[in-house]
Amino acid sequence: MAGRVEGKVAFVTGAARGQGRSHALRLAQEGADIIAVDLVGQIDSVPYDMSRPADLEETVRQIEALDRRIVAKQADVRDFDALKSALDDGVAELGKLDIVSANAGIFSFGTMEELTETEFDDMLAVNLKGVWHTAKAAIPHLRANKGGSMVLTSSTAGILAVPNIGHYVAAKHGVVGLMKTLALELADDFIRVNSVHPTSVNTDMIQNAATYALFAPDLPEAERTKETVGKRFQTMNVLPIPWVEPVDVSNAVLWLASDESRYVTGLQLKVDAGQTLK
Repeated sequence: MAGRVEGKVAFVTGAARGQGRSHALRLAQEGADIIAVDLVGQIDSVPYDMSRPADLEETVRQIEALDRRIVAKQADVRDFDALKSALDDGVAELGKLDIVSANAGIFSFGTMEELTETEFDDMLAVNLKGVWHTAKAAIPHLRANKGGSMVLTSSTAGILAVPNIGHYVAAKHGVVGLMKTLALELADDFIRVNSVHPTSVNTDMIQNAATYALFAPDLPEAERTKETVGKRFQTMNVLPIPWVEPVDVSNAVLWLASDESRYVTGLQLKVDAGQTLK
């Protein structure tokens, strides 16, 4: 039985680990070849360890184990020329582009009063401008392909206001504006553009000491465990879970990438365990 995206080529940013690796793997499991990029380095304003080259190498290993082709490059979504070059090289090798998963993102915290200029600028540069760069680099290839699907990763924070992460909220709301505008501008080219909006996802972005301290400042550091902090994450959701798994978001990305959603564009698809119902 053919896969749901058999014969397609997908471009995934932030593919070294977390949601990005999961999206790349899920698309590859259903028949896609992958162009993968990641910064594989640290941004100083991010309070947890970001991906490293070995992480991207592991993504390559897992994709190749599925007998799919992958072109993996180091590229920073803040650098349009580097991102475009990486994508162009991937398209030259794999032949075309059908699917875009603009997934690369960072997380940090602070009240709007406390945030530094650097923290605010880095957040918008990666989580908003980086998404625009991804779309801008991909559009000519999707047009040449006579259509395709672009999936932008937003968040429940792209729907709700959340204290202590106002810069993240602003960026993720901005992604929705990009998505809706791109959906209008690219409709005549049969390029569909949608966004996914996860609640908390079980990745390194939240499973770290800095995020645990944000959610449990009253607890001694030794008591800030995944289980203890998970109970506080669970209070944000309607379904009785603390977070979704990366593959839960990947399944949504897969549907939006596939022909099963061939007439779906401009959609904000929530994978939020009911968080936005509150």
